[in-house]
Amino acid sequence: MAVEAELSGRKKKILKAVVELYVKTAEPVGSKAIASALDNRVSSATIRNEMAELEEQGYLEKPHTSAGRIPSPKCYRLYVNELMERQQLSAQETESINRALQMKLQELDRILSRAGQVVSHFTQYPVYALAAGRKQFSVARFDLLRVDEQSFIAVVMTDDGRVKSKLLYTQVPVDMSQLPVLAALLNKDFVGQTPEEMGKRLMVAAGQVPALLFMVLSLTVEYAGEVLEEIQHRMVYTAGANRILDLPEYQDVGKAGALMRFLGEEDAALPVPEDNAPMQILIGPENVEKALQDSSVVVASYDIGEDMRGLIGVVGPTRMDYATVAARLAYFADGLGRMFDHKKLPEHEEDVTT
Repeated sequence: MAVEAELSGRKKKILKAVVELYVKTAEPVGSKAIASALDNRVSSATIRNEMAELEEQGYLEKPHTSAGRIPSPKCYRLYVNELMERQQLSAQETESINRALQMKLQELDRILSRAGQVVSHFTQYPVYALAAGRKQFSVARFDLLRVDEQSFIAVVMTDDGRVKSKLLYTQVPVDMSQLPVLAALLNKDFVGQTPEEMGKRLMVAAGQVPALLFMVLSLTVEYAGEVLEEIQHRMVYTAGANRILDLPEYQDVGKAGALMRFLGEEDAALPVPEDNAPMQILIGPENVEKALQDSSVVVASYDIGEDMRGLIGVVGPTRMDYATVAARLAYFADGLGRMFDHKKLPEHEEDVTT
C-alpha cells in the first residue's frame, strides 16, 4: 500500500484556513478568502494550485454549484489532530459555566437533564447526557427457594454485590425438591456470563434437563437477564434537538427529521469514548450509526462514582467549531466530575482570552 506524502506547511495553513472560514460562513471557501486569511502572504494562483492537489488527496471537496471548496472528513480529522489551537475560555464564559454548575447535588437524572440543557445553551448544538457503567455486569450467584409446587423464589446476586429476588410461577406443578440441583447447575454454568451468553447456555441445557425442570431453569435465567438489563440500562437525556433546524446543513427536512428521531430514541446507540478516555471527537463517517454519519460528535466523560461515569455529547455538522466546543465541554465535564467528588469547581485560568 502506498504511503501518503506528508503535507507541506503551506498546505496545512491552507487547510486550517478553509476549515475555520467554513465554520464561520457555511459557504464554500475560495482562494481569495484564503489569501486574505493568510494576510496575502501567498498568492491566489498558488492557493488554487495547492487546493487542487489537496482535493486530489481527499482533503477538500468541491460542491457542484460552487467554485470554492469545503473540508472533507479527512480534512477535519487532520484539523482536530494537528491544526486546531487549544482555545482558552473567556472570563465571562468561565463565570457563566461555574454559575450553571452551582446546582445543588440532586438525583442523578435531574443533574443529567440539567447538564444537557446547559451545554446545549453554551454550544448551540443538540446535546445528549447519560450515565453508564464502566463494565458489563454478570451474575455471581443464584439461589432457588421453594414456595409451593407451582412457585419459587429466584435470588440473583450480581458481581457488584446487588441482590435481587422475585417470586416466579410455573404453569404446572413441578418437583421442587430438585431446586438445589438446578441451583448447582446455574452456579456452575451461568455465573459470570452476559445475558446473551446465558441464553446460549440455556439452549444447550434444553437437551440435558427434564422438560418441567427446564421451565424453572428458563424462568430463572430470564429473570437474571432482566436484572442485568436493568442495572446496565442507560437513561439518555437529550436537549436542544431542534437547534439543528437552524443550521444550513440540515435544511433538508428528511435529513433533519432522521437525526432528531435518532436523538429521541431511548435506546439509541450514542457514541461513548473508547477506553474510558476523557474526550473523543468523531467526524462524519467515523460514527458507526448511520443517522450520525453526516454529523460530528464531541463526547466527554467524567467520574460519577460507584463504578459509573457520566457522558455528555454534542452533536452538530462536520463544520462544527471543534476548538470552542471541545474547550467548553471539557471544562463543563471537569466541573461535573468535581461536583460529584465534592471538590471545588475548576479555577479560572489566568491566561484566558477576554
